[in-house]
Amino acid sequence: MATHTNMTDTFEAMALAAPLKQVLNELNYTTPSPVQAQAIPLLLEGRDLLGCAQTGTGKTASFALPILNELHTDQRRPRAKQCRCLVLAPTRELAGQVAKSFSTYGEKVRFSLTTIWGGVGQRPQVNAMRQGVDVLVATPGRLLDLIDQGYVDLSAVDFFVLDEVDRMLDMGFLRDMKRIVALLPKKRQSLFFSATLAPNIVSLAENILRDPARVTITPEVTTAERIEQRLCFVDRGNKMYLLQELLKKQSHADEAKLTIVFGRTKHGCNKLAKALSEAGFESEAIHGNKSQAQREKALAKFKQGLVPVLVATDVAARGVDVKDIGLVVNFDLPNEPEAYVHRIGRTGRAGADGLAVSFCAEDEIEFLRDIEKLIKSTIPRDTAQEWHSENLQEKHRTGFKPPKVKQGGGGGGRGRGQQGGGNRRSQGGASQSQGSRSSGAARRKSRSGGGASRYSS
Repeated sequence: MATHTNMTDTFEAMALAAPLKQVLNELNYTTPSPVQAQAIPLLLEGRDLLGCAQTGTGKTASFALPILNELHTDQRRPRAKQCRCLVLAPTRELAGQVAKSFSTYGEKVRFSLTTIWGGVGQRPQVNAMRQGVDVLVATPGRLLDLIDQGYVDLSAVDFFVLDEVDRMLDMGFLRDMKRIVALLPKKRQSLFFSATLAPNIVSLAENILRDPARVTITPEVTTAERIEQRLCFVDRGNKMYLLQELLKKQSHADEAKLTIVFGRTKHGCNKLAKALSEAGFESEAIHGNKSQAQREKALAKFKQGLVPVLVATDVAARGVDVKDIGLVVNFDLPNEPEAYVHRIGRTGRAGADGLAVSFCAEDEIEFLRDIEKLIKSTIPRDTAQEWHSENLQEKHRTGFKPPKVKQGGGGGGRGRGQQGGGNRRSQGGASQSQGSRSSGAARRKSRSGGGASRYSS
């Protein structure tokens, strides 16, 4: 698998069609990002590609521009139920962003586009495919449903893009991906993009791609330099108090910005959003059990600042691209360490500064170790916060391993359409260290009505 390092300094120097260059000029895009500079020339040559690049590096343009260039050059019309380009994305949010990018960059190119995903009625999607489309952006589950019903035919795909491959695997879509690949013609150009290149991803690429070039822009896992990170050792029963304190400071800031709070389970996020709203912090929850209409409505209100706090599972870790997110709170540490990087990457975007605060309770100590091993650094400890637990910090330092508790139900599996993923360790319910809770915290609990532990995600 070849690794490519040659780069093109400007979009003007690339072999892109005039309409595409005109749009790029109007968007004031002159210098390509590293992934664009490396990937676009390769793709214009017709090479298969395995790209390692995180969200926010410009990778969508790196595959959309070469595909649009070919659609402009070769204006063959697709047949009924067929598409010339298939882009597969793990979530509806990401699929929507990809489709929007194609529309933006292809404003002056004649091509047709449609999206297919679950959570909405299928009739408009079926109708859109009746005449065939040039570009189809889809999530795996609904795409296979329409294929099985005879509404979509993948036998004429020229370009196949798998975006966020690592997330696809995390969400349990491996079988679906293999089914879809088996329906594609052997003669095609295939592109894999992933934020990490774990061995299972490389193995999958070797089985599907044809003599691919490999473009690696960043280390396998990095954290943005402009994001200030903090780690708070806090008993689970005190997490809600600490979260409210952070949100108070955020709301009183000179330039109040938006906040994303990440929980581990869908049910926990619903409870947490409700509790925050009752405490005076207007919040909405977003996760895989919400319908597409509900998710779009919540995201729209969040982007407009009407709801300043979004409580989310990892379904939103890569699907929300909002400039004004000033604070990310990991209310629950993720049980997949890679998710930490994607979560905190929701802030500090477009050159802005950001703050990411993570809570670590007793049953999450091993999650913290996995995260710090992955990012190859120690997250700065916030020992000044009022609910700091010296007991938990000492347990982490001395290598304490929390007892594994067998979970009954909850958490969610990793089958098709499930967004949360199961937890490989205890997700909660670990015994609290009551001695580490200060009398001041107890008094605050009394004042606030107590019950913070009910909102554990």
